[in-house]
Amino acid sequence: MSKLSTATKRLLLGRPFRSDTLGHTLLPKRIALPVFASDAMSSVAYAPEEIFLVLSVAGITAYSFSLWIGLAVAVVMAVVVASYRQNVHAYPSGGGDYEVATTNLGPTAGLTVGSALMVDYVLTVAVSISAAASNIGSAVPFVAEHKVLFAVAAIATITAVNLRGVRESGTAFAIPTYAFMVGMFVMLAWGLIQVFVLGEDVAAESSAFDLQAEDSHLYGIAFAFLLARAFSSGCAALTGVEAISNGVPAFRKPKSRNAATTLLLLGTIGVTLLMGIIVLAEKIGVKYAADPATQLIGAPEGYQQKTLIAQLAEAVFQGFSPGFYFITIVTALILVLAANTAFNGFPVLGSILAQDRFLPRQFHTRGDRLAFSNGIVFLSAAAITFVVVFGAEVTKLIQLYIVGVFVSFTLSQTGMVLHWTRLLRDETDPAARRRMVRSRVVNGIGLAMTGVVLVIVLLTKFLAGAWIAIAAMLFIFGLMKLIRKHYDSVTAELSDVEWDGVLPSRTHSIVLVSKLHSPTLRALAYARATRPDTLEAITVNVDEADTRALVRDWEKSDVTVPLKVVESPYREITKPVLDYVRRVKRDSPRDVVTVFIPEYVVGHWWEQVLHNQSALRLKSRLLFQPGVMVTSVPWQLNSSERAKRESLQNAPGGSRRGYESPRDAGPGA
Repeated sequence: MSKLSTATKRLLLGRPFRSDTLGHTLLPKRIALPVFASDAMSSVAYAPEEIFLVLSVAGITAYSFSLWIGLAVAVVMAVVVASYRQNVHAYPSGGGDYEVATTNLGPTAGLTVGSALMVDYVLTVAVSISAAASNIGSAVPFVAEHKVLFAVAAIATITAVNLRGVRESGTAFAIPTYAFMVGMFVMLAWGLIQVFVLGEDVAAESSAFDLQAEDSHLYGIAFAFLLARAFSSGCAALTGVEAISNGVPAFRKPKSRNAATTLLLLGTIGVTLLMGIIVLAEKIGVKYAADPATQLIGAPEGYQQKTLIAQLAEAVFQGFSPGFYFITIVTALILVLAANTAFNGFPVLGSILAQDRFLPRQFHTRGDRLAFSNGIVFLSAAAITFVVVFGAEVTKLIQLYIVGVFVSFTLSQTGMVLHWTRLLRDETDPAARRRMVRSRVVNGIGLAMTGVVLVIVLLTKFLAGAWIAIAAMLFIFGLMKLIRKHYDSVTAELSDVEWDGVLPSRTHSIVLVSKLHSPTLRALAYARATRPDTLEAITVNVDEADTRALVRDWEKSDVTVPLKVVESPYREITKPVLDYVRRVKRDSPRDVVTVFIPEYVVGHWWEQVLHNQSALRLKSRLLFQPGVMVTSVPWQLNSSERAKRESLQNAPGGSRRGYESPRDAGPGA
């Protein structure tokens, strides 16, 4: 890496953290609340709005059901929060819904949850940022006219902050989150006091307009379907609850108890804000239409409909414009920062999936600042794609939303019921059994409610756009299956195949080792055949558990070459190897050092993405070291045979040597 690129990286991300400082990045509850709960709290900025928007189709009389729909959403939220408090105690490792489903329902269910959560995290970023653009657009017309540009810039900013590390991002996001909470509670309290205590006539800007129903003849099943659709849109308020169960490892000890306390705070704040907004909006006569141009009768020409929160703030703080702008700004900020919940949950989930070999191993690697950088960048790119494709329109994106999260809710609660049932079979202590029975009842109620909501969401949103989210989940599910199949086939191939033959040469040899498998044994044999003055194997300690396992396997094997462990406090591979080679050259400047690097030979371009990345970086740096030779010891995977045949067939003179050209082959070739 050049000095310029290194300086730029350090300027943007800061100095790298040592692996042994990971404990200092853990979050106390006061920081964990804004980091993990900002999504669930901020969703109250658009969930009530979506309830009113859906009900507007049937006209002003349908608004009378808004309070009941809000209560139903609040009950579901309370049950889900109570259920997930059981999850974080039972599974504190950070796998969350994925671990619960995998352990109790099997790998297929776990992978279904994983793919659903990945899609939901991407949509969380897209919806939250788009809602922020709409709220700021209520006060700043320029943003309303350039929502996509604002959304892309906001996602890029959050990405940069998260790449600097979870502790720094948590501290940066705490103040705006708490400002939103204080501002919303002050607005709701003052508005409700004016209405119910002082008896003042508080009226929203849109209260003077008439609401023209798009369809005023909805009865029976059609009207029930409309209410169900409003309820499913309001359930967007539940998104983000699962993020805490995925982020338990980021909490300070005692991790489970702190995570459960944060969940309780999240649920209390979320339910209070949701119900407060709906009650106040109904009392001051807010009208929020799906099509303002045709539905709002009496609105002036060119009227721009403000968001629900903006209308509430304008009415409550009438005559006090700083209050209106404060609420608008902090609401936009919390919506932008709500995406941070996904930026904390998605990389951890990606790391766990990569550890289970369902995603490329790069997702399991921490970056310079101890953040899962590859997961953060991937999430950012996917969210930007959705924002651009759907024009940063919340109403369009919300139709794709919450399908994934309720799939994971339902499977997770099913797994928890089975978890407690399994434990009850062996538990004999009466007190412990009572706790388990109580937990099973809570998770059972959660299963029933989330299952019903999932059915309602699928029925009401499938044709409106939810099918896109389902298709994305199926695609990710299939892709992860293929990645796991590839990794499994490579593992089986490397462990079962016998190696033979050596390459004679003379050199001072260093063999790089990552695992004790067939490619490593072949590299050692080649190096030994050179009859060097010194032959040694080295491995770089980037993961303590993996290194200890390698040392144990090495000591148990019949390999006589000594294995040296090179420490890497910053989890790098290239620099520690370079430093070691330089020390060898400095101690014996007349020696020629040959570094043997085992390398896979693959037949597909996408396999190259999954393998050989460290080898490529090492070779590119070692070639510049004076007196150092680099030898790649190839190990041909089965997939390389096809590429080998094609290269022989297309080579000059191939037909003379008996290789048939593809263009000369028959139709069945």
